[in-house]
Amino acid sequence: MQMKDYLLETFHYNDQANKMALAKIREIPEKEECIRFFCHMVNSMNKWLGRIRQCPGYTELDWWKPEYSLDDMELKWDECLQAWIEFIEGKSEDELFEEVEFIGFDGHDFAAVIKDIALQLNYHAIQHRSQIQYLIRQQGIAPDFVDYIGTRYRKLS
Repeated sequence: MQMKDYLLETFHYNDQANKMALAKIREIPEKEECIRFFCHMVNSMNKWLGRIRQCPGYTELDWWKPEYSLDDMELKWDECLQAWIEFIEGKSEDELFEEVEFIGFDGHDFAAVIKDIALQLNYHAIQHRSQIQYLIRQQGIAPDFVDYIGTRYRKLS
């Protein structure tokens, strides 16, 4: 499998799993911390794409803010996901292994490989979705099974 295909597959997996988690967030009485983590995933994707594209003002984007309303959350997720999918689709396999430069958290110049940034965002989503799943379970609701293998295995009998 090419890296481009792997990245796209992983973004799609995270999309499906995040939307399942979002549906559960709607069911729980204490939503605030889950919403905070979900917004952080969206904001991180937006900030990293801003860094890669050198969008004006990208250094001012916050990892945790803005916080979106629960009603807006799926739309915000869809927007940032679509932007990343289009970005990855527009790159050749070789371009995914190119370094990009950006201004980091401390104002210094940094560089990272595009595929590593995309991998970080996908793994980052898994990490924070786990925290969301834990918070859902703490409120007495069983979270959905969102493990990657659950999207791949099949029952034989």
